[in-house]
Amino acid sequence: MKSLRFFLDTHDTARGTFPAGLTPEQFSGFYPGYEAACYEEGVVPVRVHVGYAEGRAFCLTMAPDADAVKRAHQRAGLPFDSITEVRLATPGDTFLQQTPA
Repeated sequence: MKSLRFFLDTHDTARGTFPAGLTPEQFSGFYPGYEAACYEEGVVPVRVHVGYAEGRAFCLTMAPDADAVKRAHQRAGLPFDSITEVRLATPGDTFLQQTPA
């Protein structure tokens, strides 16, 4: 099994990558198909943050690489603005692991 890394992808109505006027009910109907597309590509959906009023969404996934996340979005028919590999940056994840100078 490949090791998985974290990726954050973005969606925005202003860029045509988030449906204008999307409601929570509509999102609930769409999400199972997105989730299935992710699993078909070896992507694990971790969390989605949705700003319905602002028309934006931010999806956190775990995947072997950015291409797998891209393929999952394509399978689901979900355009995106960007896909960025990210790391946790809490004190325990980053700052406390640094070697003192």
